[in-house]
Amino acid sequence: MIAKLKGILVSKRLRHGLKSQDPVLRAQAIATRDIVVKRLQGLEEGAFDWGRKTIVAFIKGMNSKLLALDAAASEFYVPAVQTASPEEVLRTRGPEGKYVFKKSDGSVRTAEQMVAFYADWVRQYPIVSLEDGLAEDDWAGWKLLTRELGSKIQLVGDDLFVTNVERLRRGIEQGVANSILIKLNQIGTVTETLEAINLAHKNGYTAVVSHRSGETEDTFIADFVVATGTGQIKTGSASRTDRVAKYNQLLRIEEELGPRARFPGVSALKEPG
Repeated sequence: MIAKLKGILVSKRLRHGLKSQDPVLRAQAIATRDIVVKRLQGLEEGAFDWGRKTIVAFIKGMNSKLLALDAAASEFYVPAVQTASPEEVLRTRGPEGKYVFKKSDGSVRTAEQMVAFYADWVRQYPIVSLEDGLAEDDWAGWKLLTRELGSKIQLVGDDLFVTNVERLRRGIEQGVANSILIKLNQIGTVTETLEAINLAHKNGYTAVVSHRSGETEDTFIADFVVATGTGQIKTGSASRTDRVAKYNQLLRIEEELGPRARFPGVSALKEPG
């Protein structure tokens, strides 16, 4: 599966960041339109026949090819103090930061241009979720992004909200994003994590429970995602033991619950709680 997709990308001389056991496209590749086209080509040619059902879409019984992107925009955002000369500040509305695609085509975009960039992709490709589409402190940009795409796709704040109730509350008040990524060891306690999920659900935001770098085979987040009813878990491809352990635990939970188990499918993207 991975080798086939990698072959497609290499044949087009596209930088991909694919590892032998991890079908994840890195930030250096996602900057180009071709990378999405080739990923869809991989789906069409069978490179993700298995992954489509269990990883990419993760929607039981569906053949749809749905894409969820994690842009990690904070990684290629250059703050205004590093980009704006005094002349540029006078010429523009203010000392705004820029999004620099330094690992792909070298292009530079404003927040407004990034929003237009994503909107164009959403029109052309089956994208259902976008995580960290803009930088963590680009609140004005996030507001534009939400206004443009918030009614069409899931907009997940990870770096934006950092599982923090105060940042989430600010986002709700400003009409920013419509989903929060939940990382238990990011905020520090289960109590604070539950507060973030409850606040999100009360305000119509979805919540995606996620693993983090340096993950172990501990399966607590599998139990946690079921117990909180978030309906979405982000724990990587089924390729390493720390990840497979979570999926195996979900299967055990489904078996234990029997007919009481409920799989929301794609509705989890739109129906919190």
